[in-house]
Amino acid sequence: MFTYPEIDPIAFGFGPVQVRWYGLMYLGGFFLGWLGARSRAGKPTSPMSPALVDDLVFYVAVGVIAGGRVGYMLFYSFGELIANPLSLLRVWEGGMSFHGGLIGVLVAMGLFARKIDQPYFAVTDFIATWVTPGLGLGRIGNFINGELWGAETSPDAFWAVIVNGVPRHATQLYEAALEGLLLFAILWGFSLKARPIRAVSGLFLIFYGIFRVTIEFVRLPDVHLNEAADGYLAFGWLTMGQVLSMPMIIAGAVLFWLAYRDNVFVEKRTE
Repeated sequence: MFTYPEIDPIAFGFGPVQVRWYGLMYLGGFFLGWLGARSRAGKPTSPMSPALVDDLVFYVAVGVIAGGRVGYMLFYSFGELIANPLSLLRVWEGGMSFHGGLIGVLVAMGLFARKIDQPYFAVTDFIATWVTPGLGLGRIGNFINGELWGAETSPDAFWAVIVNGVPRHATQLYEAALEGLLLFAILWGFSLKARPIRAVSGLFLIFYGIFRVTIEFVRLPDVHLNEAADGYLAFGWLTMGQVLSMPMIIAGAVLFWLAYRDNVFVEKRTE
């Protein structure tokens, strides 16, 4: 148990320009993803060469940022979007959705796969492992910002974090460990072996969905989504995060099954 230290969200500044820790976490995630993707691209079973990774990471970055912001406004702040459409552009105020970012990346990967003339799922399989460092660092950014806390817990629990005098689950750190470290380990280890196209993408969806649905049971929901029920959508426990994540598990299971049913592998590059 420890007391949350109220970390300044601004890492440093130059006059009127302020650099926030959350933005640095995003940059760190893109950088680690770029390093990992470059190393994996050197293998003959990669659908692309190392030279293409720079473009790939650019497409991912655009998909994450654009999709994440649009998704947040649609899923979590639709009323504000309708009342003031320009609020979509106020990214400096915060508000990013993983599920929106995922949709943005999936669209961007479709465009990129067409550009390099590779199967769509060969590209998503390739990038899935290297998305996870960004997920983990993003949750650490949430912790630094003091947002997305979990429900109240026992003050004697070793995992408790005291926030404004209240012991809470540090769900940001739980997600960083599960969606960042553990998911990376699962996908990295699995992708080292020969596997059919779609399998890695399916595994990513399955495990991210399971981890997110589980964490949502102790993470505080967004109250404004249903103020009468403290933010829960139904049953006193169902959250928007779970509603958006459960279809991921189903879609991932279908992709994983199709992968081994069709048993199609990425062709080795000859260049």
